[in-house]
Amino acid sequence: MNKRILAAAGAFLCLLSSCNDNMNPLLTDSTLPYGAPQFDKIKTEHYLPAFEQAITEAKAEIDAIVNNPDAPTFENTIAALDEAGSRLNDVASIFYNLMEADTNDQMQAVAEKVSPMMTEYSMYVSLNEPLFARVKAVHESAEGLEQDQARLLEKTWKSFVRGGANLGAEDKETYSKLSEQLSLLTLQYGKNVLAATNAFTMNITDEADLEGLPAFVREAAAETAKSKEMEGWAFDLSAPSYGAFMKYSTRRDLRQKMWMAYNTRATEGENSNIDLCRQIAELRLKIANILGYETYADYALEERMAKNPQAVNEFIQKLLAPSLPAAKAEVKDLYEYARSNGFEDTEIQPWDFGFWSEKLMDARYSINDEQLKPYFRLENCIDAAFGMAGKLYGLTFEERKDIPVYHPDVKVYDVKDASGRHMALFYADFFPRASKRGGAWMTEFRGQSIVNGVEKRPFISLVTNFTKPTGDKPSLLTHDELTTLLHEFGHSLHGILAEGRYSSLTGTNVSRDFVELPSQIMENWAFEPEFLDTFARHFETGEALPDTLVGKIVAAKNYHAAYAQVRQLQFGILDMAWHTLKADGASMIGEPSRTTSSATDRLNDLKTMQKLGTIAFEKEALKGSNVIPSIPQACISTSFSHIFSGGYSAGYYSYKWSEVLEADAFSLFKEKGIFNTEVSHSFRDNILSKGCSEDEGVLYRRFRGHDPEPEALLEKLGIVKD
Repeated sequence: MNKRILAAAGAFLCLLSSCNDNMNPLLTDSTLPYGAPQFDKIKTEHYLPAFEQAITEAKAEIDAIVNNPDAPTFENTIAALDEAGSRLNDVASIFYNLMEADTNDQMQAVAEKVSPMMTEYSMYVSLNEPLFARVKAVHESAEGLEQDQARLLEKTWKSFVRGGANLGAEDKETYSKLSEQLSLLTLQYGKNVLAATNAFTMNITDEADLEGLPAFVREAAAETAKSKEMEGWAFDLSAPSYGAFMKYSTRRDLRQKMWMAYNTRATEGENSNIDLCRQIAELRLKIANILGYETYADYALEERMAKNPQAVNEFIQKLLAPSLPAAKAEVKDLYEYARSNGFEDTEIQPWDFGFWSEKLMDARYSINDEQLKPYFRLENCIDAAFGMAGKLYGLTFEERKDIPVYHPDVKVYDVKDASGRHMALFYADFFPRASKRGGAWMTEFRGQSIVNGVEKRPFISLVTNFTKPTGDKPSLLTHDELTTLLHEFGHSLHGILAEGRYSSLTGTNVSRDFVELPSQIMENWAFEPEFLDTFARHFETGEALPDTLVGKIVAAKNYHAAYAQVRQLQFGILDMAWHTLKADGASMIGEPSRTTSSATDRLNDLKTMQKLGTIAFEKEALKGSNVIPSIPQACISTSFSHIFSGGYSAGYYSYKWSEVLEADAFSLFKEKGIFNTEVSHSFRDNILSKGCSEDEGVLYRRFRGHDPEPEALLEKLGIVKD
């Protein structure tokens, strides 16, 4: 079955009035170059009829497979199933991606209506007994298949089994109802996070309250206030606004206000996710149990590189054990610096860390965002990313103004390889707005596949929330934002360079703990002088980024690396806490370093979590890994979209898993040269182009020659010495 449809539908779905199918741009073949989406014609009222028609077509395609009088074969069953619902996939990909990047109340209402429709279609496929019988027949008898065919067959078989095909009639009905409930709750969770984020604005009208804020932050805040029809300066919870205020404001009381607003999002009021966290975790556990798994993590991890919760917990501990004392030492060092500069509290609070960390970095390395931002004009950074893709993979990017986009801020590029072959359309959407969720991500409006000998090249989208140009200043990135850009561009290359016959095996359709390898490896170039020298120019003078500043960027690379690592590991611990709950027994939710006073943190079963409540449960899960004080009202879970409404449930550890992979992989580039084409072509051939046409561990070993160990990351971050 088409995995992309089911993945896209996992958190969302549709409503609205009907319209003439012949006039619906979602149901007519695009006449634009490469069949690009007709964003200039798509309106909200088109989505419901498009979903209705596409679901009808998809079911007919499933029925055609089931009713085929010929004996089941790979081609008439497995390959046909992979292609079934292609129109539905196209509609869903556009709708759900725009739900994240440019939503509105009407679209959210559509999503609520479509959710049960899509869940019902999912069940129509996964619980279809005659269809499963054909898949089973092929699985038991197929011989002589090529590698990708064998892989598709095995994954199709497993998807049915994991989707409830072996359940009895009563359990199938229960499974369907639980899945529908889950899709609606995850949708509501995401809506609440967006609404809670947009609900807060701190309006400053006295310039004295801006003390410590650099000019670029003040200018952006003035533009934000103007856009919100406010006087003075406005700070909201979007990444550029919130992050800058927390780094630079000398007003500790206002930093605390901002921090509390950000870290108590969706904890109370009409946008509260307090109960939804519990309900989503309960539903996932029930679904896992009915499918025969003890915990949801057991179910989710079976198809990932880690394979089981025990492996994830052991992996986290291998990283946490040396990182936790190193992080505590970093915080102690920071506190001593702050005390020597007038800080009077007895310990660093969460709203102090970013401010004093920036001060200490500036003191220690004489480097800060205000110095660096003028050299990282967004347009130059984009060109540099494109140029890197050219050097490594022979790609070119040409802006196409004749292809419509979904918002005026978006640009679209035609990507070609060295031979002039069209590889992809690349959509770039960089600036924040109220209709876009926070963060940065890569997605696709269409994946790569070959159908009846005709190839469909992908439509890739990169979305961020960088500061918009203001008045006489262009959009200037911090070095962290440059790193984010390269990260998401790495995901984009994974999609752009996809090669294969079957849509569910191509591009970023890989294990969750493998998908971050192509993105995280790209971050390394942000610290390479050879790369920075190609584009980092002062936006006013044209002066190249001085060697002294380049040296400081490199020297400061691992500044507070242990603290950052522990923070990421805490997210992984919390994720596993929610998803290793058991219905009838104790659940290990975190195992801090055995060098600490607390050997093992445990919570009891599901009922214990219900009794504690969301915030207390979270506090208990993380108490052994905190390096700065935990604030009673603060809660990560209520706005932890990655695991509650995204695709990272029981999978947040994968960021660190992939970091281990990339640390080992990039060492080969360092050895051979960061633009070495022998290495880059091997990375393309064995990783970027392959999707999951083979086991990801096999693909990695083919590129690198061995399995990586966590020590590779610990050494890279300077937490342990080689």
